[in-house]
Amino acid sequence: MISEFVLLGLTNTWELELFFFFIFLLAYAAIMAGNLLIVVTIALDSHLHSTPMYFLLGNLSFLDMSVSTITTPKMVADFVRENKTISLWGCMAQMFFLHFLGGSEMTLLIVMAVDRYFAICKPLHYTTIMNHQVLRGSVLLSWAVGFVHTMSQMVFTITLPFCGPNIVDNIFCDLPLVIKLACTETYVLELLVIADSGLLSFISFILLLISYTVILVTFDINPLVVSPNNFSVDKFLSVFYSVITPLLNPIIYTLRNQEMKAAMNRLRTQHVNSRKIF
Repeated sequence: MISEFVLLGLTNTWELELFFFFIFLLAYAAIMAGNLLIVVTIALDSHLHSTPMYFLLGNLSFLDMSVSTITTPKMVADFVRENKTISLWGCMAQMFFLHFLGGSEMTLLIVMAVDRYFAICKPLHYTTIMNHQVLRGSVLLSWAVGFVHTMSQMVFTITLPFCGPNIVDNIFCDLPLVIKLACTETYVLELLVIADSGLLSFISFILLLISYTVILVTFDINPLVVSPNNFSVDKFLSVFYSVITPLLNPIIYTLRNQEMKAAMNRLRTQHVNSRKIF
């Protein structure tokens, strides 16, 4: 029985690994700083944390920080490490939390889309529909969906015997790739993983598409979709999910949002005034 897996990462060229080390280190620092700024600002500003959109945004930022922390520090360290390994149970824990937080985040994005739909298309009933009880229930539901999503796959994965190949061609432990390394027939489990993750992603995509289509039609705006397709699909999706998405959210919701800027200015003014008093 093997005790660890080898992660091949993005490249085996030392110069590129050094380049990626600094790029992803800076990206991780920006992810943590940006999302932590959002969480702290929303938590300390009475107006923001009582507003449904920002309450949900704070939870999204927390999930983004968590997802990135599970994958990026290990990936960054591996860029300057010759022995790119992860223990068997470390790999299992990484996959468990990735699917747990990933399922929760997809569900939360649906809730945020529904929130925007009611805010834009049903403004007179918005505060009645999106009350605090509904918001708390929606967040708890997103965590519950994530937990059920990951448990439905990991409860079978942790019982698999791993006694042969231990090389994972990715930047972190990817469930479909790890399952294929088991020393037993995994066809049924692979179908379960594909169906489970695929169904959750498909439902999330359809609901998000419907919500934002209604909003865009309301404003007569034609959506534009651009999808990159010149990189290894598995590795591109891994980098996009664990680095790019958590990095973009604070930029989109903070730098382009006047209410967030105003709240940060209020907190900064309060901090300066409190220092003057003491």
